Amino acid sequence: MPGRRPNPLPSTLLDHGSLEGGLVRMMNRFRDDGTMTGDPEADRYLRTDPNAALLGLLYDQRVRAEYAFTGPMRLRARLGHLDMKKIAEMDDQSLRDAFAVLPAVHRFTNRMADYTHGVARALVRDWRGSALHLWNDGVDFDTIHDRVNALPGFGPQKAAKMKFVLHYFGWRDFSAD
Repeated sequence: MPGRRPNPLPSTLLDHGSLEGGLVRMMNRFRDDGTMTGDPEADRYLRTDPNAALLGLLYDQRVRAEYAFTGPMRLRARLGHLDMKKIAEMDDQSLRDAFAVLPAVHRFTNRMADYTHGVARALVRDWRGSALHLWNDGVDFDTIHDRVNALPGFGPQKAAKMKFVLHYFGWRDFSAD
């Protein structure tokens, strides 16, 4: 997936009144400045690699949201890729070591490395090795929510935020919902 053209920026902003926290701050920044993470390069990457968008949301736990969503770029820089098939085949310690290089991918290096491993394995097993297949078949958001909720490290509340991640990074337009 890397190397493809970035998805278009959304023209319609979603009502995020039911949410709070860092993702809301990111959406407000997008409204005001046109960037979610504050780093246009990171935003472009999250719009071109579906695995990065999914992992960014996975990492949005107990760290600043902008740091979480730039975590996939740090991981890609260390591994040379963000290929879920290759990550699924890695041994646990090698992935943990990649997470721990400073600046760390996430403050909970072992836990997030383990979740990433689990997500990669699930994507390979069930979704042809790419997060894109979780949402690109035209299903409604309730179905996407259930698919994301079934992944390691996600729960119902985090899965509910996927709608905003997909919309604001241009993967799916949910403005009609």
